[in-house]
Amino acid sequence: MPSNIVVPEVGESIVDARVAKWLRKEGDAVSIGDPLVELETDKVDLEVAATQAGVLKRIDRRDGDDVKVGEVLGVIDDAAAGTAAPAKRDGAPPGSEQNAPASAKAAPDPKAGTEKTRSTPTARKAAEDTDVDLSRVRGSGDAGRVMLRDVQAAAGGERIVAREGEVAPAGAEPARDTRARPAPPVAEGPRRAAGHRREERVRMSKRRATIARRLVEAQSTAAMLSTFNEVDMSAVMALRERHKQPFKDRHGVGLGIASFFVKASIGALRGFPRINAEIQGDEMVLKHYYDIGVAVGASEGLVVPVLRDADQMSFANIEQQIRDFARRAEDGSLSLADLKGGTFTITNGGVFGSLLSTPILNPPQVGILGLHAIQQRPVAQNGQVVIKPMMYVALTYDHRIVDGSEAVQFLVRVKQLVEDPAALLLD
Repeated sequence: MPSNIVVPEVGESIVDARVAKWLRKEGDAVSIGDPLVELETDKVDLEVAATQAGVLKRIDRRDGDDVKVGEVLGVIDDAAAGTAAPAKRDGAPPGSEQNAPASAKAAPDPKAGTEKTRSTPTARKAAEDTDVDLSRVRGSGDAGRVMLRDVQAAAGGERIVAREGEVAPAGAEPARDTRARPAPPVAEGPRRAAGHRREERVRMSKRRATIARRLVEAQSTAAMLSTFNEVDMSAVMALRERHKQPFKDRHGVGLGIASFFVKASIGALRGFPRINAEIQGDEMVLKHYYDIGVAVGASEGLVVPVLRDADQMSFANIEQQIRDFARRAEDGSLSLADLKGGTFTITNGGVFGSLLSTPILNPPQVGILGLHAIQQRPVAQNGQVVIKPMMYVALTYDHRIVDGSEAVQFLVRVKQLVEDPAALLLD
């Protein structure tokens, strides 16, 4: 009996997706649980697996097509299961004629090339099966993500990244000056040889397109304003230095600065509840719980997983959760539940070297705290100039419901709590 392959319901906020890659071709035999097709959404990437054994009879929506939740992608026919030849290789794309690697091939190191290379699960599995070093594969996915098709091409000698120094740029010598002739035109410098000025047109992924749309919406629908302060990080850094090894031995994770700012933000939000609210029509929804979003940079773009009930979490819980979020953001295993909701957001541009910035709100939230790089700077203390580890902090807020005085006082309270970490235990 034929069975439809449909776009699954991922979450209430996701209504469409994009077909990234079919992993089987028409006529392939499939078993229950076999991955059939990769889908991209604006939040997570996923694989749709076969729900029954049979033969992939028909593919209705092709690679690159935008599809809606519930839409039919293809059909599996279980009646033809006994007559179809099995796929030549697990994960082989439509039209692939490659045979499975010989069983006598030496087993590759499963960790080789995967730790710093953004790739899909099926790409990593294919790399292990074909002994391909992922670190040398040029990814065709968003932000250079290595897809299954890239591994398959690499196995055939294509899409291998050139090593540094393998391509020498062409250049022309500048014209020489001479007093016997009029001065020549100013030399333009080396130029690329004709035909080597290359451009590339890359379609944005669903996630990148959604990020772009939401950033524009945030600036056009909210009355955003930013206020700034600076924080003396001496006390936090001294505390971390004293306790870093015992903390790591006990909890298995380092004591970072994020947990201090999460705790300080919650303390400040308690005093200024409208910064932990959202606007619905002509009403303010004040939230008396603290789901703190922590912006995490990944290869495919910024994502904001949420620390649920962060006020109930210990420093160790917060650090462990953030570390887990960062790992799963990079390997693509964050779930929609990890990204939903949030009452306030913290973003740290300092990890990339940013000294000062104005973060953009994460709607429908009305406040976001921006952290920045810690720098040794001269500051005045008790009439003396001393060198201190200082950090600029920024609060962007929605001026429709948050007054400037509230925003300034909120940031002052964050500063006070971070500069006196013991106060975090008493707040």
